[in-house]
Amino acid sequence: MRDYESKDGTMIFGGMSTVDIANKFGTPVYVTNEQILRENYRRIYNAFAAHMPTEVHYACKANTNLAILSILEQEGSHIDAVSIGEVLTCLKAGFPADRIMYTGCNVSNEELQAVVDTGCRINVDSESELERLAKITTDIPISFRITPGVASGHSGKVMTGGKGAKFGIPYNRVIKTYERAQELGFDVKGIHAHTGSGGLTVDPFIEVIEVLCELVNDIKDRTGIELEFLDFGGGFGVPYKPQDPEAELEDLGSIITDMVMNETDIKTIALEPGRYLVCDSTILLTKCVDVKNAGTKNYIGVDAGFNTLIRPAFYDSYHYVSIANKHNKAGVAKYDVVGPICESGDYIARDRALPEAEEGDIVAVYCAGAYGFAMSSTYNSRPRCAEVLVNNGEAELIREKEDFEDLWRHQIVPKRLSKQ
Repeated sequence: MRDYESKDGTMIFGGMSTVDIANKFGTPVYVTNEQILRENYRRIYNAFAAHMPTEVHYACKANTNLAILSILEQEGSHIDAVSIGEVLTCLKAGFPADRIMYTGCNVSNEELQAVVDTGCRINVDSESELERLAKITTDIPISFRITPGVASGHSGKVMTGGKGAKFGIPYNRVIKTYERAQELGFDVKGIHAHTGSGGLTVDPFIEVIEVLCELVNDIKDRTGIELEFLDFGGGFGVPYKPQDPEAELEDLGSIITDMVMNETDIKTIALEPGRYLVCDSTILLTKCVDVKNAGTKNYIGVDAGFNTLIRPAFYDSYHYVSIANKHNKAGVAKYDVVGPICESGDYIARDRALPEAEEGDIVAVYCAGAYGFAMSSTYNSRPRCAEVLVNNGEAELIREKEDFEDLWRHQIVPKRLSKQ
């Protein structure tokens, strides 16, 4: 987990005072450091590209802000998209279609047609999807997502590669599916798998590479198809807690590329980091609006709830928090940090040793760039918050805060019910 400097007791982020950012743009607000984002991309790309041709497919479901996408496009990233909305958003951000890989799940015919119309690459998730795609066109290169029987992740809700998973071609159907694609006339280019999200050990990645390498060779022997790329998915964990280890990317890159180059004829390796690229690039700033001693607990009430950051309530996820305007002060009491949502599960953090809290304090929530704003909502009729980009001491608004009119914008009251 990154630590941040302080100046005069105030947390500094991207060369700026977090208190100044909060005062200028209001709270709650997501704040992304452009330089950290670029550093993260270069680190993971270089760990693999040092050994063989590599494509980094940013799993954009983690964060689809257009400014963040534009930064990654400048860095040369590709895209892993899971919906037509993500595909169109990435095209709007400047990504060429041939750098977007669509991997849908339970895809409707309408969405499949829309994806084909964009010209992006398609990674087929099921045998049904293959047959339905063939009725639209076979004149496109494709790849397949397979179910490797290897699962990993920080929560059962994010494990995707185990036996019986809803994702991908079942292992025992892979060869037949490639044969069927060949019969239909498709140009099959690759193979893909994904084990889950948030893993901090190398073992699941090595396991899935072993499965994929074996399948690459079996596919060649059985069908004659010589695959060009192998995509072993994402799920690279990041340290949310101070004591969490860093992912050993250099070792992982060396081990995996050695396995692929020594065991197959694959020319290009692809990987799909989402969380790893954006997570620690972003903090959430929220204001203390209430301090309560409930007898058995002390509460810091803030203006961000699970409508703003749902991960702690949904996944029991840990996010480190600090009081940004008391950054150099020691903790004197334990607090639960809770939001304004009318639910008992609305919390940001539990039992955290923090300096004495006061109304008006700015609380910084670390590692908020992945599945933070992307999973936010307007629950309790609370408009979604703003997003800001900081870069070497300058801050720019990259998403306006919603207002109450935005809550009602697409609602229609029949005339017979309207009083206006």
